[in-house]
Amino acid sequence: MGSKWTLRILLLLGAAGVAAIGNKAAFAQTDVAGSLYGAFNGTTNGNGTVQSPANSAGALLEVRHISNPFIGYEGTYSYNRANEVYTAAPAACPVSLAPCPTTFATVSANAHELTADWLASVKVSGFRPFALAGGGILFDVPAGSQSNSTTSESNTTSTSTKPVFVYGAGLDWSLLPHLGLRFQFRGNLYKAPNLVNLFTSTGAFTHTSEPMIGVFFRL
Repeated sequence: MGSKWTLRILLLLGAAGVAAIGNKAAFAQTDVAGSLYGAFNGTTNGNGTVQSPANSAGALLEVRHISNPFIGYEGTYSYNRANEVYTAAPAACPVSLAPCPTTFATVSANAHELTADWLASVKVSGFRPFALAGGGILFDVPAGSQSNSTTSESNTTSTSTKPVFVYGAGLDWSLLPHLGLRFQFRGNLYKAPNLVNLFTSTGAFTHTSEPMIGVFFRL
C-alpha cells in the first residue's frame, strides 16, 4: 500500500513540474529590436568650464528576453553624435577689454553605449507596457584630429569612458504574431566627458533624454 501511495505522489509531483515548465515556457519570449531616437542634453557648469553638448539623432539595438510573466532582461548597444563645446572665461583681463572675451573649444565626437538592463513588464492583450533600469559603459570618441579653438595652444583630444545609469519605460504593440512596434523613453545619467586638453571637464553629472520609436521581432 505504501509503495502505491509513493508512486502516486511521485507521478503528481512530476505532472506538476511539467505543467510549471510548460507554463513558464508559454510566458517566456525573446526578441530583437532596432529603434531611432533623439538625444537631448543639458549644459553643465563646474571647474571654471561650461560644457554644452549638442542634441543629435541616434540608433539603438536591443536583445531582450522575458523569462516569466513579469521579469526579464536585455542587452543594448546605441550610437549617436556627441559633439561638445567647452567654454571658459579668462582668470583675469585688462579693464579696457571688459567685458572679458571668452575662449572655447569645439570637439566633434561619437558616443557608443553598452548596457545591461532589468525589465518589469505585463502583457495586456496585444500590448506589453514595461519599465527598465540598468547600467553600462559610455564611450565618447573624438572624430579624428581636431584643432577648432580660440587659443594658440595645442588642442589634442582623447576618448572618455564613463559608467552610465539607465532607466526608462515604454510600450510594445504587437501587430503580427512575431512583429510589432516599440515606443519607449530612456534616460542616461553620467558624468560629463573630458575630451580636450585645453579645458577641464565640469565634473558634473549630466542627463541625456532619449524618446524613441522602433520595431521588434519576436523569435
